Amino acid sequence: MKKDDYMKARGFELVIDNHRKFEDVKLPLRGSKTSAGYDFYSNNEMVRLKPDEEYIFWTDVKAYMLSDEVLKIYIRSSSAIKHGLVLKNQVGIIDSDYYSNVKNDGNIGICIKNNANYHYADIFKSDRIAQGIFIKYLESDNCNSIKDRVGGIGSTNK
Repeated sequence: MKKDDYMKARGFELVIDNHRKFEDVKLPLRGSKTSAGYDFYSNNEMVRLKPDEEYIFWTDVKAYMLSDEVLKIYIRSSSAIKHGLVLKNQVGIIDSDYYSNVKNDGNIGICIKNNANYHYADIFKSDRIAQGIFIKYLESDNCNSIKDRVGGIGSTNK
């Protein structure tokens, strides 16, 4: 069997060129062979977050997965414990139909907030900023949505 003969189940790709914000992008990787989470990296040269400040890090990465899966994005525990950083929305939810949407090609944005009230948080290019975990989910018997996603963040309520 050749590599192209199988259906891809889940993984990461770069967004298409006209939706990219950076040239040198690192795809998410697991820190060890049994890590559940895939580390996402900053593409920015340097971002300084003052106390209570937030910033959206565009990853230029999109995730593909099976239709009954979701990618959950969490802050890295070391970022939270050592530096007081949190995700603004606590847990990011990347649905399977976010992949290659027309508005931003599925570009995953991660909004980080400095929850500490006493220091600056400096985040540099290639720093690990969050981690994503693929998870299966179940549908209820009365799942009644017939809508298709047509855009990016916040597009399912329109």
